Formats: sequence, C-alpha cells, structure tokens
Amino acid sequence: MAKRPSTATRDAAVETVFEAYPNPVGAKLLALRRLIFDTARTTEGVGPLEETLKWGQPSYLTTESKSGSTIRIDQVKTEAGRYAVYFHCQTDLVETFRELHPELRYGGNRSILLEAGEKVPEKALRHCIALALTYHARKRKVR
Repeated sequence: MAKRPSTATRDAAVETVFEAYPNPVGAKLLALRRLIFDTARTTEGVGPLEETLKWGQPSYLTTESKSGSTIRIDQVKTEAGRYAVYFHCQTDLVETFRELHPELRYGGNRSILLEAGEKVPEKALRHCIALALTYHARKRKVR
C-alpha cells in the first residue's frame, strides 16, 4: 500500500480564530480540526489539505488533489454551546449524510450540528468528512 501524503498547510490567521473561541466549544472545534486532518491523511486520494479562513470560519480545502468539497467548522453564534461542520449547500452531501447517519443532527442542507456538552460522534463524523473530502473525485468517476 502506498504511503499517503501527511498533514497539510496551516494558516496562522486560523490559529488566531481558534484562540478566540470560548471553551468548551473551542476545545471541541480543535478536536474536530484534528479529526479532519487525520481523516484527510488516511483517506486515499485526498492528499494534503489547505487550512484557511472562508467567511471568517476555519476551512479545509483539497487544493492539491481537488478531490473534495470545502469543509468549514465554527461555533453556532446564535446558540451557546453548539458548533457545526458546514458543507457546500449545493452538493448532495448533507442529504447523503442524513441517509447514512440518521442519528446525527442537521442544519438544513448545509451542516451537521454538534453540542459542546456531548461526546463527539467520531466514527460517523469521520465517515461524513471522508465523503466530503472525496466528493469531486467520486463525481468525476461517475461521469
């Protein structure tokens, strides 16, 4: 089995955003960030991620491989203690996640909603993240 590329490029401006999050949401978002990088590292065809800010939110792009759709993470500003993983709303990603993981909570067709006081549903999230990081690669294969 070929060795997969490791980690990614990280943006210092993103570090500043993470430092500004209140706890416990900030700790959960950092754990989510680690999960995204780990999932990218262990998912075939993804390659390194670019970490940047989009709309002021930490965002993860497959700039080199162009295999996936952008993933963003942030606290839900209108609801204390809630944070989310955001996906491009014009994809069928969240619809697919709903079918595969009905146990998760969703925000319309664009996010998975999480509570800071609850355990991170790591297995389900890892699967959803891998699907997002390979979204375009799968679509190219279908064509």
